Amino acid sequence: MLNSEKIGNEFYQNLGKLFYAVAMADNNVRPKEVERLRKYVRQYWLEVDKFEDEFHTDAAYQIEIVFDWLDEEEKDGEEYFKEFKEFYKEHHEKFPETIKKLIVETAESIASSFAGKNRSEMLTIFKLKQLFNH
Repeated sequence: MLNSEKIGNEFYQNLGKLFYAVAMADNNVRPKEVERLRKYVRQYWLEVDKFEDEFHTDAAYQIEIVFDWLDEEEKDGEEYFKEFKEFYKEHHEKFPETIKKLIVETAESIASSFAGKNRSEMLTIFKLKQLFNH
């Protein structure tokens, strides 16, 4: 696997962690949040680039795979936000403004999919925006 492919897969895996952290911010991932994530992956993320995983599937599906796996584990989302933050700091060049905007839109859409954004989800999105503005 080429290094750029490896980074491409890690990129989407870390987005899965971030979106899980947003959904899990209130300690409960709801079916509507999962539906919204899948909708955004299919509508927007599949078009971002041509990266494929080792199974020749669009690497953007790594977002869903990681999200689902973390949801099965039912762990605290804060840890995964920290992992995303570390990845972002190491590979900030992989995050042009258009991608940052799509990440924030996806996070906000997940957060508002069930009864609007709650305080903990808004805080996670605020931390994400702060990260992108540094």
